[in-house]
Amino acid sequence: MIPTEDAVPVLFTADVDGGTFRLRHGARTDLPAVVRLLADDAMGAGREYGADMEPYERAFEAIDADPAHLLIVGELVPHGEAAGAVVATFQLSFLPGISRHGAWRSRLEGVRVDASLRGQGIGKLMVGWAVGESRRRGCTLMQLTTHHSRTAAQRFYEQLGFEASHVGMKLVL
Repeated sequence: MIPTEDAVPVLFTADVDGGTFRLRHGARTDLPAVVRLLADDAMGAGREYGADMEPYERAFEAIDADPAHLLIVGELVPHGEAAGAVVATFQLSFLPGISRHGAWRSRLEGVRVDASLRGQGIGKLMVGWAVGESRRRGCTLMQLTTHHSRTAAQRFYEQLGFEASHVGMKLVL
């Protein structure tokens, strides 16, 4: 069952082609759709394993229990319908820092839009909401990483004002 607007408060709505796009906090029942979205590209297909949902459920519980971390899903509700399907997701985290005079920053990750809906402005709506929420919470900087091979994603973020100002590094543990 997909949570309805009554069950989970809607954070943002916008009219888009095909219906109403709305953002809300993710629910445990959204995890299969979120994992499907994360796995829907060459990189994600190799690292997301939706057959075993237990690791995702543990991660969801940790995120859901901590107000500094949000799992957000986007639904597309067709015109005339009361509920819709999860077609987008992202995670937004709020981090205190000592640098920049004790500035808070937000980290945006796992931004995904269903392949059939890309190019319609849904990603821009989601990032816009995330920027606004970050400002509302007193953040002075938003950061994200995207793999160097994801050139289309890099162009997308640059069009929204992000700058490739640092070199990101990771160590797989």
